[in-house]
Amino acid sequence: MRHIQNSLTLAQGFPEKLLSVLDTVEYRRIEDQEDFEDIARLRYKSYRERGVLPRSAGNMLDEADFDDHAYVFGVYLYEELVSTVRVHHVTPEHRLSQSGGVFPDALNAFLDAGLTLIDPARLAIDPDLNGERSALPYLTVRPTIMAAIHFNADRMLQHIRPAHSAFYRRYFYADTVVPPTFTSLYGFELTLLASRTREIRNKLLARFPIYDSQPYERRLMFDRSPPSGMPPLTILPTARSAQALARQPIRPS
Repeated sequence: MRHIQNSLTLAQGFPEKLLSVLDTVEYRRIEDQEDFEDIARLRYKSYRERGVLPRSAGNMLDEADFDDHAYVFGVYLYEELVSTVRVHHVTPEHRLSQSGGVFPDALNAFLDAGLTLIDPARLAIDPDLNGERSALPYLTVRPTIMAAIHFNADRMLQHIRPAHSAFYRRYFYADTVVPPTFTSLYGFELTLLASRTREIRNKLLARFPIYDSQPYERRLMFDRSPPSGMPPLTILPTARSAQALARQPIRPS
């Protein structure tokens, strides 16, 4: 693990540092039972270290992991699993989401208004690599931004501990939807924030180029019917090439 830790503490400009680490990352959409078991072990290790295990923590996998509107990703650094996130695509017709289980009134208000949502959940990072200067939180939430673009969603949600809300307000331009509220499921306070995805997209990608991507990468991440009939084993990020294309001058026709 030492070579991984060294790569996360490079002394350079932060956006470039993130791109440098992203160059060594692969994403995997988790479909295989063995990979799910690895995800479960990482979740337990991460949640136990942070003291946020649900009160019913007997199994770190649940039915939502296998829902057809949920996408579980593993982040692999130098071919080692280092973090994971589950991304829900929530629509008025398909309302299953992690945030909805905690704040049903707020979620139903969005959905009754006809909005579509991206709801990340089960974010877990190897605590051995989650130092103050770690790039992993930024790289782990990358599929959330990609999902918002791919599905053209209205909002990205963040149901989080209140101590983390300043991070999401600052970096993801999030608004508070539900103030800190005690949750019986976890036994501590959570708050719900939401980012207006279409309004923030350009400035978010300008600030953090790692969140850019080419359409074919987003299809690999979220298309459940690829030509081969099987999901890709690993997905290489396309942030650099997407940024290079964006910088090319528009030629007159």
